[in-house]
Amino acid sequence: MKKYIASALLLFTVAVQAQQKKVPLTSYVNPFIGTGAVDNNSLAGSNFPGPTTPFGFVQLSPDTEDKPDNPASGYDYNSHTIVGFSHTHLSGTGVADLFDVLLMPATGEIRSVAGDAKKPGSGYRSAYSHQDESARPGYYQVKLKDYNINAELTATEHVGLQRYTFPANTSGHVVIDLDHSLDKNRTYWSCKIIGAEIRVVDNKTIEGYRILTGWAKLRKVYFHAEFSQPILSTVLFSGKRGNENTTIINGTNIKAALNFDTKSKSELLVKVALSPVSIENARGNMKAELSGWDFDGVVKQTSDKWEKELDKMSIEGTSVQKEIFYTGLYHAFTQPNNMADANGDYQASDLTIKNAPDKKHYSTFSLWDTFRAAHPLYTLTQPERTADFVNSMMRQYDTYGYLPIWQLWGDENYCMIGNHAIPVIVDAALKGIKGIDPEKAYEAVRASSTLNHPGSPFSDWEKYKYIPEDIQSQSVSITLEMAYDDWCVAQLAKKLGKTSDYQHFMTRSAFYKNLYDSKSGFFRAKNKNGEWLSPFNPLKYGGNGGNPYTEGNAWQYFWYVPQNVPDLISIVGGTKAFTEKLDQFFTLKDLPGEVNGNASGFIGQYAHGNEPSHHVAYLYDFAGQPWKTQYYVAKILNELYNNSSSGYSGNEDCGQMSAWYIFSAMGFYPVNPASGIYMLGSPVLKQAKLKLGNGKVFEVTTQNASKENVYIQSVKLNGKTYDKTFLTQSDLTKGGKLEFIMGKKPNYKWGTQKNSIPPLESFSNAG
Repeated sequence: MKKYIASALLLFTVAVQAQQKKVPLTSYVNPFIGTGAVDNNSLAGSNFPGPTTPFGFVQLSPDTEDKPDNPASGYDYNSHTIVGFSHTHLSGTGVADLFDVLLMPATGEIRSVAGDAKKPGSGYRSAYSHQDESARPGYYQVKLKDYNINAELTATEHVGLQRYTFPANTSGHVVIDLDHSLDKNRTYWSCKIIGAEIRVVDNKTIEGYRILTGWAKLRKVYFHAEFSQPILSTVLFSGKRGNENTTIINGTNIKAALNFDTKSKSELLVKVALSPVSIENARGNMKAELSGWDFDGVVKQTSDKWEKELDKMSIEGTSVQKEIFYTGLYHAFTQPNNMADANGDYQASDLTIKNAPDKKHYSTFSLWDTFRAAHPLYTLTQPERTADFVNSMMRQYDTYGYLPIWQLWGDENYCMIGNHAIPVIVDAALKGIKGIDPEKAYEAVRASSTLNHPGSPFSDWEKYKYIPEDIQSQSVSITLEMAYDDWCVAQLAKKLGKTSDYQHFMTRSAFYKNLYDSKSGFFRAKNKNGEWLSPFNPLKYGGNGGNPYTEGNAWQYFWYVPQNVPDLISIVGGTKAFTEKLDQFFTLKDLPGEVNGNASGFIGQYAHGNEPSHHVAYLYDFAGQPWKTQYYVAKILNELYNNSSSGYSGNEDCGQMSAWYIFSAMGFYPVNPASGIYMLGSPVLKQAKLKLGNGKVFEVTTQNASKENVYIQSVKLNGKTYDKTFLTQSDLTKGGKLEFIMGKKPNYKWGTQKNSIPPLESFSNAG
């Protein structure tokens, strides 16, 4: 009997283990994380909940605003109505754009397609409840309360598929809105529909386009839409004028109301293929990706794609940690977006149509954010796509003369500062990512570091050896960030044996010193005569112009010398003075006057809600007090991320906020993202496995992981005692095992030896 019981228990255990192994990683993804602030203390994330494929072109999602602006994703979890479902969105940005080809189902008499939808009783928006709303990778669903319609969404790379279930015995309609866009009355740039068209091809097909300006200066969006039921009649609107049963409408404010026989068949499907090139290519995209009407099959297909991408990392931790981690990975893999059509055509930055033979051309490069951690994450988890990203950026160099600053829809919008395609490309080249030509890469980064272009006056950089504020606003931030970019150029020059260039750019990489004011202890602005600008208040915030600091203050930008932290320590006066300044940074709570809107997630002056602060907690590692790095990293991980709609302490910024969590939860972070060096922090996961593109696995295990046990007691790397506060790229890529033992109290001896911090020369060798 005991034998049978033991066998039964064994079979039960095996069955349970097998069942546990089959839990899909997509089940941990919560697309509602980061979609709406709970209170005024968070920017939430600015994410959208609708379906998209990994790095795909179409992002089909509900819009809760008629003129989306804030949040930039178009969806606010705190809103109570939906205006429709548009096919393109930005994930986690601070600026809005896209929202192309909005569709909305309705019943009865549509109150006013052309009216003011913000007025009660007008427009076609509908109330909804989160109780009747759900989302997962590849799928979104909501009940539209005003019409009692259940709307379901899914997507392939270039095609959005919607399924509407109408209530019985009702007349069904679908509105197509080509005027829906970001607010056209914005003050800092203009959004305008230049031209648009809706054409009725036959009783099941609608095609059209719109050409518009916005954050991207010129976008062309072509669409091909097919319906599963015949269109009974149409009303095409130009402005407020409706035209019944006409076949074409052109203008700058056009919409269509399509009528269907939903009394006899309540289910209606519509699929919309997009192209940035032509209607013909939109047709081709649909033919290549979605010739049929299998909604549930597309949901599964897209979900499977996400499962494959998420499986590049496996973790063990609490359910909340898994939800935050895998949702973060999902957000990180939402962009950059492949702008190439199924045949490889894409619109280049010079607005000509070119063809990518491999059918890969990426855009949506939020580089000021993503160069810091998201792109280093891609080099580990997406090496093939990293090469595609780099080659896509270098195509802008070919057609435009220099690399992207912030590229959207293939168009350079010059948002933010610095030239941060440079560290991304240099990092990939130094790490030996296959598919990149190092010589061509160097040609591009060198040109982008010498040719004057908006925000980068290199002739003044060479002349003054800093950026004067009376020549270029945001001068301190630009000086610090360009110095870092120059260091990156120097490293690739060194690797390629270009000695004179290496020396030249290394000299420029130290120009930050020329704005250090030893009296105040901060980097300060000078004019072209070399005079300090006064008055000076290190707490005063700047935005995106009119101030020496970009989306921050002097406190937050003081720490931005990642290429030479030992020198930063030296100019302050040594490790004691440096750590005392760090201590003050994390405890000083004064916030005088107006704080920049991107500053949030405060710990003292540390603002995790924006990128300039992201590396600072790890700087204690360089100054002999790694236990303080562990304390603050754990504090950020545990307090400034959660699994609610307000899951991020700031804009998610195209994966950067998530990448910080992903790296830090495993226990390490790239302070200098192009160095191949990762500083150790405070892991919170019991186990993490990084499945590398070379077939090897780097595993991290953590004993005693908890919110209380934030301090490293000891570390082993591949079974050997490890006292260094850093890992190298080669440590990761050759595979192995990193073991942490954590505790409630600091181990003041660990990581404080002379060889515990990386030697400066290691920063020029990513291997």
